[in-house]
Amino acid sequence: MNLYAPILVLGGIAAAFGVVSLVAGALTGPKRYNRAKLEAYECGIEPTPQPAGGGRFPVKYYLTAMLFIIFDIEIVFLYPWAVYFDALGIFGLVEMALFILTVFVAYAYLWRRGGLEWD
Repeated sequence: MNLYAPILVLGGIAAAFGVVSLVAGALTGPKRYNRAKLEAYECGIEPTPQPAGGGRFPVKYYLTAMLFIIFDIEIVFLYPWAVYFDALGIFGLVEMALFILTVFVAYAYLWRRGGLEWD
């Protein structure tokens, strides 16, 4: 537990800073509400009315998001493997090869479906 104390202290400081910042902003900030401030802001463009269900998004947005998540998870698993590569031996090498093969299959599927083409 002694090894985790600095991490816990840093996490506590970060959480306290976030909470104190939000509370201080809420207490000291101006509270002058008007119609313009309560409307949605879209980078200076007048907001357009949306359909009842919120509208449909192209599937490419979701495919791109899934691709991002897949490669983030891959990096999360590759870094510790690289650190302990010597200790894992051939078993670790085979397991990581299978993992990378699985990720490559997902990448090939996305590529085949046209998720990487932006028109």
